[in-house]
Amino acid sequence: MWPPGSFKVRYCLAPTYLALRRCLRLGVLMAKSKFEYVRNFEADDTCLPHCWVVVRLDGRSFHRFAEKHNFVKPNDSRALHLMTKCAQTVMEELEDIVIAYGQSDEYSFVFKQKSNWFKRRASKFMTHVASQFASSYVFYWRDYFEDQPLLYPPGFDGRVVLYPSNQTLKDYLSWRQADCHINNLYNTVYWTLIQQSGLTPEQAQERLKGTLAADKNEILFSQFNVNYNNEPPMYRKGTVLIWQKVDEVMTKEVKLPAEIEGKKMAVTRTRMRPVPLHCDIIGDAFWKEHPEILDENS
Repeated sequence: MWPPGSFKVRYCLAPTYLALRRCLRLGVLMAKSKFEYVRNFEADDTCLPHCWVVVRLDGRSFHRFAEKHNFVKPNDSRALHLMTKCAQTVMEELEDIVIAYGQSDEYSFVFKQKSNWFKRRASKFMTHVASQFASSYVFYWRDYFEDQPLLYPPGFDGRVVLYPSNQTLKDYLSWRQADCHINNLYNTVYWTLIQQSGLTPEQAQERLKGTLAADKNEILFSQFNVNYNNEPPMYRKGTVLIWQKVDEVMTKEVKLPAEIEGKKMAVTRTRMRPVPLHCDIIGDAFWKEHPEILDENS
């Protein structure tokens, strides 16, 4: 038996409940329209499962950008450190990235094999990485180029490539580091001929036509007393970013119950951060030292 007055309450609420259901039903109908068919034109760009997803960014017209902003030739450490800072920002924002590799005006970001970020849509991977990187480049510009105003914003294009095995991923990263060595050796000799021998760009290009790596090393050593192996590793090998534990010291105000004013104390905390390395990743030593990178359960 219903308590006194309960029937009245239920009766009074019934019209409200029915009205609410009617509104919800109308809302679902109103959310649809005759124009929704255009969604059928969206291509399915879901990345294959259990594959390494690599997003590689390249600077758009960066030769012109470097000239306009007076980059030091053949290598500008400010520009390279800025690129690395942007890459660190991307990794901290998208924590499914296990390793990144950069050189010159490019950076490659490797997502976990089992990553389900953005439902593994290639367009989402690429646009999130590119937008975060480009905006960071503008945001942190003044930290690295204090006396050089940013004349116009840089552009970066991206691509998504899938690698089905650990070996193909390692070969990809080895290819990018080999490319770094080849390009940097050429640029080092090229600009040394221009800056120290007074050759024109056309003459320097003609001088290097058909030369091998040994020939370029000989030119540097015999003519300019430069041992290419003594060049900074960041120039010769590029930059590798991996996650490592880092101790960070921060100032924190501590106040005891009996104290009116707190005391500022240095507090150390450990956290995972993307750390830059300038090392060889073509050989096996790097991968044996950091097996967690390729561990799918890491």
